Amino acid sequence: MIEFEHVSKEYYPYLSKEPKVALKDISFKIKDGEFVILCGRSGSGKTTILKLITCEERPTKGRVFFDKKDLSTVKKSEAYLIRQKIGSIYQDFKLLSYKTVFENVAYALETLEYYDEERIKKEVNQVIELVGLENRINCFPHELSGGEQQRVSIARALINRPEVILADEPTGNLDPYNTRDIIKILLKINEAGSTVILSTHDKEVVNALKKRVITLKDGMIVRDEEEGVYFL
Repeated sequence: MIEFEHVSKEYYPYLSKEPKVALKDISFKIKDGEFVILCGRSGSGKTTILKLITCEERPTKGRVFFDKKDLSTVKKSEAYLIRQKIGSIYQDFKLLSYKTVFENVAYALETLEYYDEERIKKEVNQVIELVGLENRINCFPHELSGGEQQRVSIARALINRPEVILADEPTGNLDPYNTRDIIKILLKINEAGSTVILSTHDKEVVNALKKRVITLKDGMIVRDEEEGVYFL
């Protein structure tokens, strides 16, 4: 489903003549329905990989494929077609403070002409129930705990029924209790058929999941293990 073929990514920091290397000649494949963990310290290249999948960044060298489509050939005006197949979850939640739980989740559907009010209400209620927030549906983000805010973020990522979920350090701001709950939800999503790519540096999460782990260090893949073992 996703393939990186000898991908390198370089940035030129402001006023610098020397490039900052984010990824160095990495290659890997992720199959449809897999649960894969990108593991490594901050700055190892995890987030860059996710941005390449969503077409937010383009590789300096090599090619990235999504559903056999070469993302380097995708025009910026067409990138939204790729992103419609992807749900993204972030460490800092990225919720709209002036909207309720329902409104934050519904927002992604309201711009689509083929969604009417009744259909939006039905589908939003379904995903909010899936993440266990049906009793908090009219609350604003400041009324929620960190774990509850992340559940809203997950519900929002699911609302378009994506083929792939990208979770970028989703438990980074959470305590161990809420971390376990979020991981259980991600496993449930994967069991329902979605591909899940989880970026984390939390070795407790990695070791508990026992899933495939791609470990990065200084922009290079140093391990690719079928069962979750924490390497750095």
